[in-house]
Amino acid sequence: MAGGGFTDDGNLKRAHLYEYNITSYFIFACLVAAMGGSLFGYDLGVSGGVTSMDDFLKEFFPKIYRRKQDSLTETDYCKYDNQLLTLFTSSLYFAGLISTFGASYVTRICGRKGSILVGGISFFFGGVINAASVNILMLIIGRILLGAGIGFGNQAVPLYLSEISPAKHRGAINQLFQLTTCLGILIANAINYATEQLHRWGWRLSLGSTFPATLMFLGGLILPETPNSLVEQGKLEEAKKVLIKVRGTPNIDAEFADLVEASDAARAIKHPFRNLLLKKNRPQLVIGALAIPAFQQLTGMNSILFYAPVFFQTLGFGSSAALFSSLITSGALVIAASISMGLVDKFGRRAFILEAGTEMFICMIAVAITLALKFGEGEPLPVGVGWFLVCVLFLFVLAYGRSWGPLGWLVPSEIFPLETRSAGQSMVVCTNLLFTALIAQCFLVSLCHLKYGIFLLFAGLIFIMTAFIYFLLPETKQVPIEEVYLLWKDHCFGKGMFKIMIDMGRTGHEEKQKLYGLKREKKCKTASSPVL
Repeated sequence: MAGGGFTDDGNLKRAHLYEYNITSYFIFACLVAAMGGSLFGYDLGVSGGVTSMDDFLKEFFPKIYRRKQDSLTETDYCKYDNQLLTLFTSSLYFAGLISTFGASYVTRICGRKGSILVGGISFFFGGVINAASVNILMLIIGRILLGAGIGFGNQAVPLYLSEISPAKHRGAINQLFQLTTCLGILIANAINYATEQLHRWGWRLSLGSTFPATLMFLGGLILPETPNSLVEQGKLEEAKKVLIKVRGTPNIDAEFADLVEASDAARAIKHPFRNLLLKKNRPQLVIGALAIPAFQQLTGMNSILFYAPVFFQTLGFGSSAALFSSLITSGALVIAASISMGLVDKFGRRAFILEAGTEMFICMIAVAITLALKFGEGEPLPVGVGWFLVCVLFLFVLAYGRSWGPLGWLVPSEIFPLETRSAGQSMVVCTNLLFTALIAQCFLVSLCHLKYGIFLLFAGLIFIMTAFIYFLLPETKQVPIEEVYLLWKDHCFGKGMFKIMIDMGRTGHEEKQKLYGLKREKKCKTASSPVL
């Protein structure tokens, strides 16, 4: 369960000695911690719905409201093109981006539980301010507080779930974060659909819901800290007690010894962010902390989540129909997350991403061709074509929800050793929120200028990222988290990179693990040995 880049072959022989039982205490801890995902999901779902409500637009964005009512004289793609409106959405993610650096410090010094509590408090007050907003400034301040809450929650929750889980079930347990995110999106769209009928003040109910934050905070008060974090803080006896409770067995000596060894290595690292830049950590930094979270956003999925109601209105659906259509697509996310959660530890991370990437590419091409042929300027979209687009987007969301959605959080959370895990997760969240904010800020203006070409752009990006995963990501399923670093020891960075990529493409995945992953029985080099 511990991560460590500095170890000898002694602890490589201890992983098979780990024992565990799935206890009610363990299930409770996982469910409470996973509530952090509902904060992220709720905001992803609520923003687009509120910005499509006439009452909200009348009060804060009257120009957009008038343009919306006069759609026949406007290019339909540009109906919602307004930078102030997109700033309302993206300000939250820029705030979350900045808050991740503070969250990294809190997560490392005060524990994962501390960050979860801070995230719940910040999100609560942000929701209250948004509900009471009378001008755009209040909206933005509320969004900044919401963003800080998401920054702390996204920093701590994936780490918490990965650290507390046994290796055999780590993929499924970690995906509780994605499942609650999807449930948050679904609930937000359902609330939007209901409150859209409550004229003049319904949007306040949508923006001001503090129920997820309240649950997260109250649950966090009784949540146990992870054994990894307790050992990192020097609380060894408490860590041992918690490990016994979450594993459901007193036979935890082997796993606890690995935790202590990893923590000793971690304490030697005084500057974890600087340590991320070392050559031995370069594959995790580039692939896990930069590429995967960026690619997760560049699929175009969050554009659909942010602006699904707006997008469907642009296609000619009425306000209620647009909200209902986004409710359907968010339901697909919940279904997909459940599929991934049940099967990812059987089929592996790579298989899900590669299969779904192909499906997502085809869906984006289908959307682009349909809009190019059928979507005019100011002309109503035929009903059959409109529902065809809803079905294609449903399939796209289903593919994303079982691949890039959950695995974009799972894989980065399990590939860093303990000494850089908090800093690495901070980089993951920072990169994720940076690209989330950029997509939120740029999507509507890009839709206006590129028209259907925006979906061709997303299709091209999906092709690139799928190839990236095929060549560069090793399989991590059922590998104990303290041994995942072995997969990177001979990774293809450096002068021989392209030759190794070609070799990897020519061999099966099991052969690739033998060549480049270093099987567990192979002795690990010591701390003084180069990793790459």
